Amino acid sequence: MFAFDPYSPVVDADPFPDYRTLRDEHPCFWSHEAQMWVLSRYADIVSAGQDWQTYSSAKGNLMTELPGRAGATLGTTDPPRHDRLRGLVQHAFMKRNLETLSGPIRDIGAACAAPLAGRPSFDFIGDFSSKFTVRVLFAALGLPLGNEAEVREKALLMVQSDPTTRAKAPQHIAAYQWMQDYAAGVIAERRANPVNDLISHFAMAEIDGDRLDEREVLLTTTTLIMAGIESLGGFMSMFALNLADHAEARRAVVANPALLPDAVEESLRYNTSAQRFRRCLQRDVELHGQTMRAGDFVCLAYGSGNRDERQYPNPDVYDIARKPRGHLGFGGGVHACLGTAIARLSVKIAFEEFHRVVPDYRRVREHLAWMPSSTFRSPVRLELAAH
Repeated sequence: MFAFDPYSPVVDADPFPDYRTLRDEHPCFWSHEAQMWVLSRYADIVSAGQDWQTYSSAKGNLMTELPGRAGATLGTTDPPRHDRLRGLVQHAFMKRNLETLSGPIRDIGAACAAPLAGRPSFDFIGDFSSKFTVRVLFAALGLPLGNEAEVREKALLMVQSDPTTRAKAPQHIAAYQWMQDYAAGVIAERRANPVNDLISHFAMAEIDGDRLDEREVLLTTTTLIMAGIESLGGFMSMFALNLADHAEARRAVVANPALLPDAVEESLRYNTSAQRFRRCLQRDVELHGQTMRAGDFVCLAYGSGNRDERQYPNPDVYDIARKPRGHLGFGGGVHACLGTAIARLSVKIAFEEFHRVVPDYRRVREHLAWMPSSTFRSPVRLELAAH
């Protein structure tokens, strides 16, 4: 009897065989382990993402939600409140021009890559991507330097869950509270002494007299720190994994860095770190012979939709010439990721600088340890050998 447990370390290690079974045999599947429905086909996921009136995010979008977060962030609200929040946050993003960040991002990439020169092997995450992502996030948000490692540790704990209890453990809740306290201190300081950074702009963002309230500023800032560290860091590690495993693609982008943007998009399709998000049904839905009831939770398996052969020919092939339009690596519908531009820019620059120092590399270990998260998928370590 088929079962699908998104909390399982076995699924973390390789979810794609289960995804194929779900798409082919159980496209609308009740997961007893997760206590929610699972939608695995691209068309169904896109349709659900667009139909926020039916598939609501207001009770949280993480597979295992953090307490008190739902209803006050971009990912956990529905229109019209979501549109208001998105407009105000987007207004802050627009004030922080990407062009002003590209130079500092390149400097960070070069500084993080330089120590890898001449090393026969290294941990891509511990020695490069974690340092890069935290420093970029601190520069973009305007966070004070000094405790980058602790902020990263707490952000990663926030997105994890206990695979045995399928719930947030005390250390995950404590990390979330720590991050709120940390963000509150930064926000208060920026209100007193505003500068040209995102947190200052969030705190002061105003459109037609409308501003974010205190809880919205706090939880939006907390979520951006969490997402910025996990999403960008997770994607960078998955991109490096893809290039390490596909030598022809790696050699192509090293020889011609202009191919990096296409390789980035294919990696977001092929092996996204953003695997699964949830919604809550507002009405009964009949789909593929199943009846989902109002009040039920639904998992949108983005990682499965990206491998759906109904949408992408030969989906299990990593092809950097594919140009996968409409992939779900940044979500979709009204909740498409707001930070896509800075994420794309950061990854492109990071790998340009990384490849200057380490142009040829391969994976050392066949089996990886994966972060225990029902929502995101990324390795804890990625040991690479430089050829």
